[in-house]
This record gives sequence, structure tokens and C-alpha cells, in this order.
Amino acid sequence: MLSKIILASKSRVRKDILDKNNIECIVEQSNVDEDPVKESLLKEQASSEIISKNLAELKANKVSMKKIDEIVLGADSVIDLEGELISKPENRKEAMEILRKLNGKSHFLISSVCISKNGSMIWNYTDKAKLTMKNHSDDELKNYLSKISDETLYAYNVYQIEGEGRNLFARIEGDEDTIMGLPVKKIKEYLGSL
Repeated sequence: MLSKIILASKSRVRKDILDKNNIECIVEQSNVDEDPVKESLLKEQASSEIISKNLAELKANKVSMKKIDEIVLGADSVIDLEGELISKPENRKEAMEILRKLNGKSHFLISSVCISKNGSMIWNYTDKAKLTMKNHSDDELKNYLSKISDETLYAYNVYQIEGEGRNLFARIEGDEDTIMGLPVKKIKEYLGSL
């Protein structure tokens, strides 16, 4: 197995998942501007899976172009609500709007990972989980948001499944690591084959 990889992400959660699984990594942010990429892909009617995969690949490739012969891991997660792509909130007002949209409905959380070397993708994997939110009153949603720090709110696609966010849901179907943004079992399988 590799001694060290580069994680092209500023996500503390993704780094924690790698650490817990004894995958040593150093963090190198990709600083990819995701919005124009998403807009372009949405115009082409790309699926949420394709958008997630392309963003993960873009992040990994960008960092791996600068890190010759290093293994770089990029990741991206998106929410798909009945075919609509839901992006991370920019502020608390948007967070509340997203929670209202998801309230009482099922949606998919899609997480993609890509491993690149010398600027090209060498492996990728996409997984999705289905989450069904309970019906909450506006007051309950506001109360939930009041308990969440800004850092957490903007990092976790509105809900923090390993914390307060679990209580929002009636049912969670899928891999917890996928929901947290990194399907680590498949990553370990691939890294173990190198």
C-alpha cells in the first residue's frame, strides 16, 4: 500500500475519514471554482452523478499536474432532489431554504472520488445514498440551524450526519462514509491494489 497520498480537498471530514482508515495524506487545496463547471454541465443536462464525478476529477487533476508522480485524491458530493441539483448554501437564509426543500422528502446524496497521477485520472468511483427527511416545522428547522456553527453549515451540505443532522431524518439508506463525502472502502481497495 502507498505510504502517502495528497488530498485535493479542504474538507476536514474527508481528512478525518482517511486518518481513521490509516491512509496517510497531506492536504493540498485545489481551489477549483465549481460554479461555472456546474452551470456548464447543467446546461448540457448532465446527471448529478456526472457533475459530482467531473468536479472530483477536476480537483484531483488540477493538483496532480503540480505534483509529479504523486497520487492525488479529489472528491465531491452533491444533493439530488428529484433531479434538481442542490448546492451548498452560501448563507443561513439559503440553508433554511434548502432544508425547507428537502423537508419531508427523499433525496440522494452522491459522492464521487477520483484518483489522478500526473494530471490524468487513473481511477474513479461514485456512490449514492438515499436520505428521507422527517416532516419538520419551520421552528424545528430554525432550532436545528441555531445549533450548527457556520463552519459546519457550509462544509456539510446543510446537514451533519454524524452529529445533530441525524435527527432530521426518518430513514438513511446507504454507506455512512459516502454520506460524509468519501466512500473510503472502495478507496482502500484501490490503493491496496497499487
